[in-house]
Amino acid sequence: MPDSSTILLVDDEDSIQKLLAYPLEREGYRVLQARDGEEALRRFASEHVDLVVLDIMLPKLDGLEVCKRLRAESEVPIIMLTARDDELDKVLGLELGADDYITKPFSIREFRSRVRALLRRASVSRQIDEDGEVISAEGLTIDLARRAVEVGGSRVQLTYVEFELLRILASHPGRVYSRRMLLEALWGGADYREPRTIDVHVRHLREKLERDPADPEYILTVRGVGYRFRDR
Repeated sequence: MPDSSTILLVDDEDSIQKLLAYPLEREGYRVLQARDGEEALRRFASEHVDLVVLDIMLPKLDGLEVCKRLRAESEVPIIMLTARDDELDKVLGLELGADDYITKPFSIREFRSRVRALLRRASVSRQIDEDGEVISAEGLTIDLARRAVEVGGSRVQLTYVEFELLRILASHPGRVYSRRMLLEALWGGADYREPRTIDVHVRHLREKLERDPADPEYILTVRGVGYRFRDR
């Protein structure tokens, strides 16, 4: 059965729009196109969008500013298109909060894989969250049904992937996850992905959740292996 999810594709180059829209539409996705940052925000406000593919270099408003504004009002999954791999920290940054990134040039197979993985994860997490479980640990509360996180009674805004990463770790306190395991749990595979993507997301989670991110109480590093959530 074809996927009818709606994808907002934001890039100012006609060639990129054609290159990416065609394979997505062939798989059954509905593709909305925008060629500058202001148009992207208008289209997002007027339509239901399941995922945003966003180029960094855009006229009027650049992709980083668009990402920041989208993230202020929505946790819609966002994939950034970036020209340089060393922009990872900026793209996944606290003030921006993209969920994934892909470096140009890239293959269409890789692009489709990223889109499918994020949409699949969003669909699975909705089903899981319907259980209504609340996870609590020493001042931290994770409400799965509402996708809401509080620390010391104050609401904390997480990105889509940050929430999923926290949910995976907190649902199995004490269990050690390697970076590869977390990549596979979040996106269904570790192909094409930098393991340090996990490190960046963990760092931002700690900055949002921990009293002292340098001496974390919730998300603990297991040296040489990966991460675990504190034993409850």
